[in-house]
Amino acid sequence: MDVTERIAAVFTATGPRPELAARLSVFEPLIGSWDLVVHNYGEDGSVRTVDGEWHFGWALDGRAVTDVWICPARASRVDGVDGEWGMSLRFYDEKIDAFRSTWLGPGNGWVLPFLGKRTEDGFEIESDTGGVRRRWIFSELTAESFSWRAEETLPDEDPFVRQRFEATRAISG
Repeated sequence: MDVTERIAAVFTATGPRPELAARLSVFEPLIGSWDLVVHNYGEDGSVRTVDGEWHFGWALDGRAVTDVWICPARASRVDGVDGEWGMSLRFYDEKIDAFRSTWLGPGNGWVLPFLGKRTEDGFEIESDTGGVRRRWIFSELTAESFSWRAEETLPDEDPFVRQRFEATRAISG
């Protein structure tokens, strides 16, 4: 077994640990691969739309959910166009009765810690870093689709929607 296979084998899990299954069930509909339509909103009112992909799976002996987000999607990249690859790790922390989530975005040098909670139709995570309040909201969560939006709020300003994703279950991997 090579190192890539070893890392995958110890990092990924087939499902949540039984004692955590109820707490982590909010993430169950996300497990798998998703095709994205990504809308990026500029402060000048402009909108740039690109495609993307998002892959979710159980991790760390079933204690967490991880995801890898890629934008633009690998299939649509041409002539050296790069883009962002990022990863999140989410787990329930019983000491604070909330989900912890950390986003790692190496292309932009981002490490963003969030705290999260269930909502009526999904979940949301929040962070306050560098004077910016961020809310990332997963909503309309079904087995075949979901919506996602990123809101940013600067001090003494109203929330600004930075991104919206329309996610549909990927047909193939």
